[in-house]
Amino acid sequence: MLTGKQKRFLRAQAHHLDPIFQVGKGGTNEGVIKHIEEAIEKRELIKISVLNNCLEDPKDIAAELAEGSGAELVQTIGRTIVLYKESKDYKQIVLPK
Repeated sequence: MLTGKQKRFLRAQAHHLDPIFQVGKGGTNEGVIKHIEEAIEKRELIKISVLNNCLEDPKDIAAELAEGSGAELVQTIGRTIVLYKESKDYKQIVLPK
């Protein structure tokens, strides 16, 4: 579980990132979650954008993706989701205490 200070730190780190995944009309599925798990293991912090043609609520999608990939939901702002998961092999981000 991330503290408020850690979430603030991660939001600052994620500000400069570009979304690497898009959730569209099909919504979330096992394939999308599998790709997110692989990407988050290498990067630790990722952004995902929810396209306008997606009918589901971005907050629901964010919760679904976080739970499915085992990641922490850092932020949902508009149609952009930020997820974090500490990497086992590619540790890059040192969280503040």
